Parts: sequence; structure tokens; C-alpha cells
Amino acid sequence: MSRKLFGTDGIRGTANADPMTAEIALKLGMAAGRHFIRGAHRHIVVIGKDTRLSGYLIEPALTAGFISVGMDVVLLGPLPTPAVAMLTRSLRADLGVMISASHNPFQDNGIKLFGPDGFKLSDEDELSIEDKMSNGLEAYRVTSDRLGRAKRLDDAVGRYIEYAKNSFPRGLRLDGLKIVVDCANGAAYKVAPTVLWELGAEVVPVGVTPDGVNINKNCGSLYTQTMREQVVAHGAHLGVALDGDADRLVLCDEHGTMIDGDQLMALIGASFARAGKLKGDGVVATVMSNMGLEKYLAGQGLKLYRTGVGDRYVLEKMRKDGFNLGGEQSGHIILADHSTTGDGLVAALQVLAALVESGKPASEVLNLFTPMPQLLKNVRAQASVLEVAAVKTAIKAGEDRLAGVGRVLIRKSGTEPLIRVMAEGEDDSLVAAVVDSIVAAVEAAASGAAA
Repeated sequence: MSRKLFGTDGIRGTANADPMTAEIALKLGMAAGRHFIRGAHRHIVVIGKDTRLSGYLIEPALTAGFISVGMDVVLLGPLPTPAVAMLTRSLRADLGVMISASHNPFQDNGIKLFGPDGFKLSDEDELSIEDKMSNGLEAYRVTSDRLGRAKRLDDAVGRYIEYAKNSFPRGLRLDGLKIVVDCANGAAYKVAPTVLWELGAEVVPVGVTPDGVNINKNCGSLYTQTMREQVVAHGAHLGVALDGDADRLVLCDEHGTMIDGDQLMALIGASFARAGKLKGDGVVATVMSNMGLEKYLAGQGLKLYRTGVGDRYVLEKMRKDGFNLGGEQSGHIILADHSTTGDGLVAALQVLAALVESGKPASEVLNLFTPMPQLLKNVRAQASVLEVAAVKTAIKAGEDRLAGVGRVLIRKSGTEPLIRVMAEGEDDSLVAAVVDSIVAAVEAAASGAAA
């Protein structure tokens, strides 16, 4: 049985349209609340959100659903996803909820759920919640004297600020560093500049004026031009760009040169290994990570373990086999000694610690390997096009052309109706030719299906 509502990272869609409606949020609150009511104690759910206008639609609907099944609700307001996971554990809550569509534009929204341990839910939990939603919720309503209550946690921001600062090595400070931090007009617009400033940095804040509709717009980790321009303009030592819910990041050095998640994992992994802090014999990443990372880690005596795309699969591998560092090329970095999910701010602090300890410019510290040529293109199409004979033939032809010198990776997006076509190899022109031939086949199949 497969999930219908939940994708690779919770439920996501256009706000006020199926499945991101107030009605579904209400039902989800009832079903998820009932799923996590275990025992006679007073049950608690914490709810955070990013800065999207539609948060005002989804938050009260979820709250009503939880209250109707007897759960007390603690409202956190705008706060990063990892802060919600942390506070779920800190408050001994039974469930945590983050309302966010991460890096998507403001028109979208999403709902991510965390169990009492602060980890994202298993497929089995999500299936059980979906089953409850589709099989009648009336029986879950409590009597009027057992309804839950809602209250706001006024110091949620301060709690997360202290948590993030405590991940930075004691004895180190950021004095003398000028840092551009682009908060994407999202969930970290208060906390990220504050943490860096309190640790001693001179902070140039960008994307810190959310208005409900400008989240991720021309800023943040998917639009890095703003960060790079500000770094050069202000003569900053480096730039940090977060996404809308601050669970991932990318950086740039003092010249405005981009640093992706693969370079960050290389730096943190090697740094942890030298300090004897790396657990396991390597780093966990996804099939999207560059082969250059794999070669660099091998040169350090470390291995790269690959999983399917999605930080939840990286985390599953980490938990199963005892690793404490993993992530994605896109900038989800999971530091299991600190967080139960990707945390862009905490990951940035580990990079900054290595930078401070080295005493060298960011351009010398953060570019540890030369990536192999890699090209990714997205095609708007349904997953069914991958079963079309012409598409299969194009993929096989691409794999044959790169055999022994590279690879082809085709996958459907878990959050949007997109087919992602990626190729990697030693020859730029060959990689581009392979990707273009497959994209053309997918586009032709998609237009044929629409006709």
C-alpha cells in the first residue's frame, strides 16, 4: 500500500487547493493527533511555521483538529524546521508539526510531522494517519470537557538561539568575520542573524523582511545571486544562504564562488575525522552527490554511502548504521550529534568553526575538491512518461555513452510533477549531450500524453 498524501517530505501543494486546504489540515490534525495519543497523560503537539501568508490558513485548521481529539497545542510561530524538531523533544511533546513548503514559492505550503523523538515519521506512521483520515474521524472526537487547549510559547525563538549557539565549539568566536546571511524572508529571519552576531560576527542580513508573499523570492538558497552580490559589495569573508524553513543551506566564499552541500560534507567530514569525532567510516549522501566528493573522501580514508534522494533516507541510513554526518548536495546537512533533521544554521556554524580554526580565507578552506561535470535539468511531466518506450531507449543510450566514465540518474520529484534528468562524467559536452537527448525524449512523451 502506497502513501497518497505524503510525499518525500510531508504533504505539499498549492495553498488553499487540494491537498493543502483547511479541510484536509483539520482532518490531518484529528488523525495525527489520534495516532499519537498513547496513554492517559495530557498529550501535547507543538506547531511551527514559516512566513507564508497561507500559514494563517493552515495553522488554525490543524490546531482545531488536534484540540478536537483532546490534544493541547503549543504554537511556536515562525521558526526553522529543526527548531520544531528540537522543541518537540525539549517539551516532551507527543508530536511536532512544521507548516512550510521549504524552498517552494509562497503560493505553495506543506506540513511536516515529527514524532516524539524529533525524527520525521516513518512510512508506516504516515500510512496509518492517511488510513484514519479516509475512514471516518467522528469516533476520535472527545467530549467537550476533554477538549485540548492552545497557547503560544513566547520564548521559542530564544530557546532555539541558545540551542544553535551551543553547537559551536566553546572557546571559539566569530570576531573579525563579516558574514552575509540570506534568510530567504523565511523562518530563520530572526534567529540566524542573531546567532551569528551573538557569536561575534559582523552580520550583513539579507532576506529578513518577510511580508507573507516574498519568501524565497529572489533570495535564499535557490537564488544565490543576491547573497553573492552582497558578499562582494560588502567585502565580506563569506555568505550563508538558507531556504524558506532553514533546514538547508549553501555558502559562497569571499569571491562569491558557490559552495554546495557536497563541499560542506567534505569539509565537515574531514574536520570531524581529524578531531576523532566522525562516527562510522564515512559520510552518508544521496545518489545526487558528485563523484568528486566520493573521490575526495576516499583520499581521506573515508567512504561515501549513497541513499535515495531525500534527507529522510539519508537519516534512516545514519540511524541504522551509526553515522553522525550525512546530507544532500542541495544543502541538507544532518549532524546527528546535534539535530534529528537537517539544520542549515547549525551546519553553517560547523563550517565557520573550521574556518576560524584554519585562519585561512574561505576560498582556500571550502573548495576541497573539483567536482566532476554534472548537469541536472527538470522537465514538467508525470511519472508515467518514464514507461514510454522512446524514453526508455533514450535513457539506455545515455547510459551506454557514459559507461565507465560517468553515470545517468533519472527520477521523479517527490514534491512536484517533474522528471529530474541528471548526468555526470568527465566530459562536459558529452554530459550535456546525454542530458539533452533524454530531456527531448521526455518532453516529446509528455506532449504526446497531453495531446
